Amino acid sequence: MPPRLELRQVSKSYLNGGRPLAVLHEISLALEPATITALMGRSGCGKTTLLNLAGAMDFPTSGDVLIDGRSTSSLSESDLTVLRRQRVGFVFQFFQLLPTLTVLENVELPLLLAKRSGATEAARDRLRWVGLEDKASALPYQLSGGQMQRVAIARALVHSPELVLADEPTGNLDTSSGDQVLALLRESAERFGATVLVATHSSETAAIAGRVVHLRDGRIQADTR
Repeated sequence: MPPRLELRQVSKSYLNGGRPLAVLHEISLALEPATITALMGRSGCGKTTLLNLAGAMDFPTSGDVLIDGRSTSSLSESDLTVLRRQRVGFVFQFFQLLPTLTVLENVELPLLLAKRSGATEAARDRLRWVGLEDKASALPYQLSGGQMQRVAIARALVHSPELVLADEPTGNLDTSSGDQVLALLRESAERFGATVLVATHSSETAAIAGRVVHLRDGRIQADTR
């Protein structure tokens, strides 16, 4: 069986004033199912870029990103859409909940977009899991930051993705709320078998990971397990 997520000699550059700006340099990683890996490093070291490549939101300048052995660069637009909607879940620092939709509607949205049946019941089940079933009819502005992030995790996992990508998921939360979010990320690996890749500055967040990859200036500085 291939790794759930594999990066092979991945480099990424962007044009900046007409000149290429290298962000990642020959990154190689292989992540297995039911594992949590933390990406650590200073702002600007390439963590978010790596997450975007891992989720097929962007593509490498050179090298290859593979999900279950399939190169994201070789997929058609329709296949990429299916991949993002069905096999990848994203958790963002700033929640990115749609303000005009209720909590329940936000969580069921990925299933509705994928035209999957049973969206409402699946969304309620995930809200029950994160302890917010009673907030189903609330709008996002009526929630605390910790509650919004738990809704975001419910949305990210409502379609049982194989790969969960989290970008500073506790960055805007107090300690108690952050601990709740970390417990949910840990359970997503242990209970649902997801491969979790989380970018963070936080040692508390990194502590839930079985593997910590330190980036510096777009390169892997250390890889500890």
